[in-house]
Amino acid sequence: MLGQSGEDDRRLVLGVARSANDNAWRERLSGADLRTAMAISQVHGLPDVLARVMAARGVQADEATGFLEPSLKLLMPDPSGLVDMDAAVARVADAVQAGRKIAIFGDYDVDGATSSAIFAKYLQWLGLDPVIHIPDRIIEGYGPNGPAIEHLRHGGADLLVTLDCGSTSFEAFETARQLDLDVVVIDHHQVGETLPAVEALVNPNRQDDLSGQGHLAAVGVTFLFLVGLNRELRRRGVFQGRQEPDLMALLDLVALGTVCDVVPLQGLNRAYVTRGLAVMHQRRNYGLTALADTARVSGKPAPYHLGFLIGPRINAGGRIGDAALGARLLTTEDPHEARAIAERLDQLNTERQSMEAVMLEQAGAEAAMAIQARDPAVLLTGSDDWHPGIVGLIASRLKEAHRRPSFAVAFDETGKGTGSGRSIPGVDLGKAVRRAVDEGLLEKGGGHAMAAGLTVLREKTADLEAFFNDVLKDDVEAASANRELKIDAALTATGANLDLLELLEKAGPYGAGHAEPVFAFPAHRISFADVVGKGHVRASITSGDGTALKAICFKADDKPHGQMLLQGRGQSLHVAGTLSIDTWQGTPKVQLRILDVADPQKTRL
Repeated sequence: MLGQSGEDDRRLVLGVARSANDNAWRERLSGADLRTAMAISQVHGLPDVLARVMAARGVQADEATGFLEPSLKLLMPDPSGLVDMDAAVARVADAVQAGRKIAIFGDYDVDGATSSAIFAKYLQWLGLDPVIHIPDRIIEGYGPNGPAIEHLRHGGADLLVTLDCGSTSFEAFETARQLDLDVVVIDHHQVGETLPAVEALVNPNRQDDLSGQGHLAAVGVTFLFLVGLNRELRRRGVFQGRQEPDLMALLDLVALGTVCDVVPLQGLNRAYVTRGLAVMHQRRNYGLTALADTARVSGKPAPYHLGFLIGPRINAGGRIGDAALGARLLTTEDPHEARAIAERLDQLNTERQSMEAVMLEQAGAEAAMAIQARDPAVLLTGSDDWHPGIVGLIASRLKEAHRRPSFAVAFDETGKGTGSGRSIPGVDLGKAVRRAVDEGLLEKGGGHAMAAGLTVLREKTADLEAFFNDVLKDDVEAASANRELKIDAALTATGANLDLLELLEKAGPYGAGHAEPVFAFPAHRISFADVVGKGHVRASITSGDGTALKAICFKADDKPHGQMLLQGRGQSLHVAGTLSIDTWQGTPKVQLRILDVADPQKTRL
């Protein structure tokens, strides 16, 4: 038995009501989920731990086979089901057949870079020479803009295709209309009822789209578009006497964009990533291979590598360097150029990390003073010296450190601030930002529940902070009162072996919306613990039979759980975390990534 019964349907695990990080450890499985897990195990003959993981992620017994073997063919919808898809396909097909110059306008993040890359590579396979424009975050801002469109038109573009942007670019597309430049938009961001006048606007999140594909990243929508375009070109006889483009070879980039845009890894997204990781392992893409080598990715690629090692390096170009580097890297057919760009992105990422460290120290000090003085429900920090490309990372770090929604703002010499916010589960930041725009506290702003961007004047920041605290205080308090860590099962160091990892891999890949399994290790002795690298805690936990399991606790030397590990050498502690394979010199070993710890003698409130 994992835990003790309580008012919650999901029991406490090991009786931990308060951990080092102030979490209650609760079973991820509800009572109904547990019954589903038993059915999955009995009907399909699957091990209990795998059945538990599947049931906790919403898999029903009759869905188990399809879940374990996700089929892209079965999950792929008809592209024509998306509003305006057929019009978009027809317009691009016309341009392809006529050999017209197609310009691609992508966003400056990984989703934009991968979307641009797969479309460009497809057109290159057809013998076309598309031009890619990725806007400068600082100079141009997000999305299409008039000067860039004029430049593309004067450069010979006959058709503009925007990827991961464009759904709200009214002014920019008015410029395109005046220049007699047709526009096709492929996007996935939330939009209102009014849409810009373009040839076609494909966005599963437009209000009149009933396709049910709103969970896709832009790269996933772009891939659907390519499937539709390929079908249309085949119907028109374009491929007679020649080999069709290999769409499946693009899935490594689709997987990268999907993971890095943090969309839920469910349904089609999960199939994209599963298939894409297999393609990535084949090392077909010169740029992706070079960047993986530069980032020292070892073993089989996993979502962790994409989200934390490869993606940040591509983003570094968009944050503080040349925003076009990512798309260039992913489209190049020259391995020497690929290595050169990968090394440049790695350098930019190192510079980004240094800038982030300085900014974070300043923001942390400002946040600490604010908490001591007035304990705000929402943190709002800012500086004239911060780089606007990094404020989102600072907001995320503050949110994690102080467990409350946080904003970081970079002000320019005129007093205009560019800011980014990150939230905690249960607090809708995007809604609050839109209300602040309506109240006249922001020049502009928008976003989603967990992340938002804004533009604010310096003289309005105090009023803005007060507004956020007024409208979000109750939600933050409610969210803070229900802090918990969801546990999938209890294990010992002996049971955490390669066979278990191979089993769990069948229910993967894991990421946003498809959480990696978390295991509790009851009363394991901390046989080793020390600080390594930049604030990480490396440890070893030992079970009662003497089996040791290596562990790592990232950026935790100053966190409560990291301190408990360092001070608990030789003691027995409850430990919770996720399992991964650490490959060293070709030898795979299981490693525990510690998320939380608890004192067996002090688990209650």
